[in-house]
Amino acid sequence: MRIGMPHMGNLYIPFKALFQRLNMDFVMPPCNNRHTLSLGVKHSPEGLCIPFKLTLGNLIEAAELGADTLLMPAGNGICRLGYYAKVQERILHDIGYNTNIVQVGVSERKLFGILEIIKRLSNDAPWIKIIPAFRFGLAKLNALDRVEKLVQRVRAVEDIKGTANKLYSEAVKAIDRADDYKSLKRVERDYIGQLNQVSRNDAQPLVVGISGEFYVLLEPFSSLDVETELGKLGVEIRRNTFISEWTKFSWFLNPLGMNEKERIHRAALPYLKRDVGGDGWETVGEKVLHAHEYDGIVHLAPFTCMPEIVAQNIMPSTRESIPVLTILCDEQLGKAGFLTRLEAFVDLLYRKRKLTGKNN
Repeated sequence: MRIGMPHMGNLYIPFKALFQRLNMDFVMPPCNNRHTLSLGVKHSPEGLCIPFKLTLGNLIEAAELGADTLLMPAGNGICRLGYYAKVQERILHDIGYNTNIVQVGVSERKLFGILEIIKRLSNDAPWIKIIPAFRFGLAKLNALDRVEKLVQRVRAVEDIKGTANKLYSEAVKAIDRADDYKSLKRVERDYIGQLNQVSRNDAQPLVVGISGEFYVLLEPFSSLDVETELGKLGVEIRRNTFISEWTKFSWFLNPLGMNEKERIHRAALPYLKRDVGGDGWETVGEKVLHAHEYDGIVHLAPFTCMPEIVAQNIMPSTRESIPVLTILCDEQLGKAGFLTRLEAFVDLLYRKRKLTGKNN
């Protein structure tokens, strides 16, 4: 059995560490690029969203590398994610790949479900091997997210633009190479130290929240790397969606049941009283919760995504007054127009701050 999976940010690194420790054959397709997208667009129904098209492109590339078992996120909500795996498996068979897609549930059993899948794929490896391997994967995931959160702050105020991105790229590779807890901790400590020493200006940066559908939030290629582009404009990013945060609020690691999503849902209740699928409920709730912390919000949504369309139409009607820029992501999104919209939005936020006298 050779296992492959689609890209979603740096999620492949903890999975790679997990599978290596269980001596499982694991391959990853190249990072998302124009070729990946063209493969997905070619073989997808036109009306489906960019997460479907990019993950399909990844799965085709993984199959070309010999993967016969493919992991694909799944869910049981209203979002179309619930049937992506079945449709993609049928497409792969139709174009000649004899592959099996294993759905990794992200809604129902959370980490319990993932552990059960790992046990099955590892030819029923003993739990005494699976649990330590899984914990090491989680340690890498947490290290990656801690470094990324710092990079989001440093980008906005660095004197030499691109310094934080360069260090981040090096840190990701070093974390990927780390083969034990000691070296992993050393790498994380080293790069956090280097990022803290980056030469910075004295500007008070705008603070912009990034909200929306989880795939386009976590996979930079799908959103034309909006976070880096905002950093170049001197904007500090606050993104609440991190896979490590999701694991913290899973019952498996948090038996007291504290759930960040419940707090977000309560905040959204005056405007949206039930789940509309995907991350639509969370998008509305995050605007309400953080309106007094952020100068503005960039709302990322795949084109044709019903849950985010619902959220997009509700947000202008909330009492919380904060500018929101919605960017619909698909293969037609052009870089020049995208950058022009970001620049105009940032100019608007600076003008609003000047008029209101707000200074973060």
